[in-house]
Amino acid sequence: MSTEWPHLDYLGWRETCSALHLFLQIAGKYRLAHTPWLNHSWNATFYVTPTGLASSLIPDGPGIELLFDFRVHMVVGSCGNGHRASFALGPTTVAAFRAEFETLITDLGGTPSFNDTPNKVPYPVPFSEDHRDRPYDRDAVQRYHQALVAIDRVFHRFRTSFVGKSSPVHLFWGALDLAVTRFSGRRAPLHPAGIPFLPDDVAQEAYDREMSAAGFWPGGNGIDYPAFYAYAYPSPTGYRSAPVRPDAAFWHAGLSEFMLPYEAVQSAPDPEETLMAFLVSTYEAAANLGGWDRDLLECAHGRPRHVRAPNATQTIAALATDGTVEREDGPSKGRYRLVVDGVEAEMSYSRVSASQIIIDHTEIPDALRGRKVGARLLQQAIEDARQDQVVIIPLCPFAKAMIGRHPEWQDVLSPSKT
Repeated sequence: MSTEWPHLDYLGWRETCSALHLFLQIAGKYRLAHTPWLNHSWNATFYVTPTGLASSLIPDGPGIELLFDFRVHMVVGSCGNGHRASFALGPTTVAAFRAEFETLITDLGGTPSFNDTPNKVPYPVPFSEDHRDRPYDRDAVQRYHQALVAIDRVFHRFRTSFVGKSSPVHLFWGALDLAVTRFSGRRAPLHPAGIPFLPDDVAQEAYDREMSAAGFWPGGNGIDYPAFYAYAYPSPTGYRSAPVRPDAAFWHAGLSEFMLPYEAVQSAPDPEETLMAFLVSTYEAAANLGGWDRDLLECAHGRPRHVRAPNATQTIAALATDGTVEREDGPSKGRYRLVVDGVEAEMSYSRVSASQIIIDHTEIPDALRGRKVGARLLQQAIEDARQDQVVIIPLCPFAKAMIGRHPEWQDVLSPSKT
């Protein structure tokens, strides 16, 4: 087990976590009040650093940046004229923290104006009126930060395999979740809003594009343990019953999201690959069932000092030298396989009758993403279907979505399906 993935006990540090959540909301609301709106509230988030959580530049006064330093347990502010100010993180009240934060911003030449009411917490008390004593467990905060650093590394690697619109890896202080989001490029239906403690216009703007999101909660939000989550909006038909990895992942009916307990990752022989399996499989469920143009949107995972191969003008024919599609045909089952650079991709099918086959699964390894390998396998299946005069039933979500986007391939479908 890697020591980079610390044990997290949410119930053991729940009160400290709640206090830290409110402290981050105060700083986040200050940033929100002074930063021009960026789509999906991206202008208000925090980012994981080696020492804590940072705001990036806030355009107030001479320009201000905030850092919650969890190594030395300080809130540190710096500004464009070289001045720095700080105060200690420790046991206190929310009202006292707000007062110290206002002093820090004023000392840096900023204007400490922002909304005084917490978001996404039950029975919110204005920050300035919350005088309840709050604990501060330094060791628990450091373990939480250590986990964020490990998770952030995996989220960033996951992000590199997508060339479509994607969010940064960032922490939303509303629900205290570290998240990364992918977008199909299509508009989404207007969100019904009604999310507790979140303004309707903010919710509707956040979900105005079709998306697949994944993230991490330290606990709370309806669960009493740290966990990873994944969801899609709009949720495509069949999404909740889609097979996802690893085995510990499950659909949470109350939250309408896939969940993976942090402990299942932390205790795994390879935590990074266990988490990556969850991120990839839940995204693929959303993309396949939602009919995303995966061939256009995806690429191989990024590697240091390896430039992504351009494929903006590539066609299937242009990749004809990258291996040969082979067919293995049996009495009841068969498959198409393609080996590129020693990596195998496959598309399997089942024979219904002499005149019908079902394409039931397509498996494209991460190393071959963005190289039109799936399209080549499907094109070969279509050419063979035409030659053999058989009808294709595309139960595989990838094949179904691809044929749906290519009218010139739809002659192989049953007339009732076209």
